[in-house]
Amino acid sequence: MAGHSKFKNIMYRKGAQDKKRSALFSKLSREVTVAAKSGLPDPNANPRLRAAVSAARSGGMPKDNIERAIAKAVGGDGDNYEELRYEGFGPSGVSLIIETLTDNRNRTATNIRTALSKNGGNLGTSGSVTHGFDRMGLITYKAEAGDPDKIFEAALEAGAEDVTSSEDEHEIWTAQADLHEVAGKLEAILGEPEGVKLAWRPQTVINVDEDNAGTLMRLIEALEDDDDVQTVWANYDIDDEVMERLGQD
Repeated sequence: MAGHSKFKNIMYRKGAQDKKRSALFSKLSREVTVAAKSGLPDPNANPRLRAAVSAARSGGMPKDNIERAIAKAVGGDGDNYEELRYEGFGPSGVSLIIETLTDNRNRTATNIRTALSKNGGNLGTSGSVTHGFDRMGLITYKAEAGDPDKIFEAALEAGAEDVTSSEDEHEIWTAQADLHEVAGKLEAILGEPEGVKLAWRPQTVINVDEDNAGTLMRLIEALEDDDDVQTVWANYDIDDEVMERLGQD
């Protein structure tokens, strides 16, 4: 999309309304539980848990569900999830980073390989894709949080490294180690963010033509629809008019 005005070049974002509510809540709950197990079960003392709780709230997850997910970690209940990252390629040579939380790595690997092979992609080896991305912190705010100048000034003051604004949201990029410090400073200025997470930012992007765009979108949707997949990052750019035509199909 020209200017990355909506979907941008880093990830195909489907809104919560495009996903089954229960599936969305399941993924959010899984991240909350894993985050709580990774440190103290207190969001104020556990930056990853604080980010997971923030994402769950933004996704419309009820407070009781969030508290139950944390309680599972405290009580040692539920499955033990393993964090695995897969790397692959899609149509037009687009690079894909697929982050998962799974209790069965064989199932997850099979599902990812199948989704790739059925939609013009293939699985790569470890390190085959990540070298083309930078590991950074990403803080997002809805567009209503302020105009681009206000957000840029706040981000600069908080110590962020870059800002990209669109008609839908503001993306504030930080060094990996500075994510939660910058997020805390921004919250004091702009209020609670829409999301706070570690992200993969592509160093370069690939312009995908209309012939391959539909296949790429179907591939990313197939990956995101898998219960074990938490996030899909990619380095593509698709023209606005092409995306609009795809949306009408």
